[in-house]
Amino acid sequence: MGNGDVTTDVSPQDGGHGQPVQAPPELPLDFEGFYLGHQEFFHDFAEIHLGSRRTAEQVVHQVFLEILGGWDALLQEGDLEQQTLAVLHRGVTRRLDEDGRPPAFLINGPIAQNLAAVRSQLELNSSAGGLYEAILELPTRQFTVIALRHLLGYPAKRIARYMGLDVRTVDYHGRKGKERLRIRLGLPAAPSKKKGAGQ
Repeated sequence: MGNGDVTTDVSPQDGGHGQPVQAPPELPLDFEGFYLGHQEFFHDFAEIHLGSRRTAEQVVHQVFLEILGGWDALLQEGDLEQQTLAVLHRGVTRRLDEDGRPPAFLINGPIAQNLAAVRSQLELNSSAGGLYEAILELPTRQFTVIALRHLLGYPAKRIARYMGLDVRTVDYHGRKGKERLRIRLGLPAAPSKKKGAGQ
């Protein structure tokens, strides 16, 4: 019997008829830890873009297989959080391209409400369509921070953990993303807050 072959205790209901069944491969312990720590976030991120938990699960499954396939190289290259987030982003984008549709947050009611909240936080007064397009055009880190903070409601500390960044860096990308949106939409700069005399 080969390693991983199971030929006994096959249930007649399984229809296995004594066929060998491969045991799941042994996963690296550090990959298992990564999976357990990131799978909820990956699923949430995919679902907000794909609009369906089932589709999100399919895409995230493929994303984790891709990550597992290059696990050793990813560990050696460093910046694991950013690299795996890029794999997730590519997987979601690829599925949207295959389906020939925009991200679900453009068409789903609850997400549209969240985007309206983003708009008020950014003090934007232009059409919603322009905001959506502008968010999609943000660089990856800025887009991720804006989406996680304003669409999923994650606090900066949690975003920092998922992205492998310092909280101040997350805040920086959030500010840069907001500024890029303001410029892209042709909105005036917010009035600067002046410190009182004696401060």
